[in-house]
Amino acid sequence: MLSWAIFFLVVALVAAILGFGGIAGTAIGIAKIIFVVAIILFLISGVMHMMRRT
Repeated sequence: MLSWAIFFLVVALVAAILGFGGIAGTAIGIAKIIFVVAIILFLISGVMHMMRRT
């Protein structure tokens, strides 16, 4: 999932450089959402792993 977030971040940066503000804003919004979801899933995975060990 982090690769998708990085992809959308790169798309946003390229769009911003080329002057496509709407596309850049949408892409950065999607990148933020995917990044947050990836972090939440990582934390849930870590908690589940710690619970399974004990």
